[in-house]
Amino acid sequence: MKTLSSPSNSSTISGFILLGFPCPREGQILLFVLFFVVYLLTLMGNASIICAVRWDHRLHTPMYLLLANFSFLEIWYVSSTVPNMLANFLSDTKVISFSGCFLQFYFFFSLGSTECFFLAVMAFDRYLAICRPLHYPALMTGRLCNILVISCWVLGFLWFPVPIIIISQMSFCGSRIIDHFLCDPGPLLALSCSRAPLMEFFWTIIMSLLLFTPFLFIIGSYMLVLRAVFRVPSRDGRRKALSTCGPHVTVVSLFYGSVMFMYLSPTSEHEAGMQKLVTLLYSVLTPLINPMIYSLRNKDMKHAMKKILKT
Repeated sequence: MKTLSSPSNSSTISGFILLGFPCPREGQILLFVLFFVVYLLTLMGNASIICAVRWDHRLHTPMYLLLANFSFLEIWYVSSTVPNMLANFLSDTKVISFSGCFLQFYFFFSLGSTECFFLAVMAFDRYLAICRPLHYPALMTGRLCNILVISCWVLGFLWFPVPIIIISQMSFCGSRIIDHFLCDPGPLLALSCSRAPLMEFFWTIIMSLLLFTPFLFIIGSYMLVLRAVFRVPSRDGRRKALSTCGPHVTVVSLFYGSVMFMYLSPTSEHEAGMQKLVTLLYSVLTPLINPMIYSLRNKDMKHAMKKILKT
């Protein structure tokens, strides 16, 4: 296992300190309660969507099957950071092991990558449903849906192993304090013994490809959707078509807006407090509100949710 070295190489340490949200003990306990409640609500909200799709046969369509898989992804995404954050609130040392740090690094970014691909697939589904309605059942079959879901998971988990392994082999000097609540590339690269401009450039390239490729695909899909919607003669028809896209557009805006702000230039000098707030937005808040976004304006989903609550 790679160790961290002091500038004089007189001692070695085998972990990092995740500073998190520094405040008095009472504040730490309050934050623990707050994020514990948020975590439980996130799990229950996304699990309820999975159960609704599983138990209501009217929701056995590609759009809702993709949504159920997306909710399953969100459960794991938020679980890659919040449990460790909760443990840190109650910890005096706030130490995370070297291997634990890079495992969190890998799973957090792999799950985030999978989310990027899922959002693109969901946009593709809306494009087919609105622009090719007569051919939609023949095009978006259960087999194709399963292939797309599996492809998202495989691509997401194959995107980051190489750069993360390279970063894990770097030498880290001086302070082992990461002023964040998770192991993030920016603070980690800042702790390296010497600057690694090639690694920073490589990281920027793979992040740009990851973000812009699905994002441009989403933009292109919705441009075609809008063109098709404006050709619909009735106002009710246009409203119904757009209502199926509204929740997805909202989630895309929240997720991509915050992620692009943070990671297109991971070593840029954002304020630590701003880094934490933006990371909370896409890693904790978005998974929390996704069930509400997708269910509040969807009659079929609301009906299925009511059935679950009554049972």
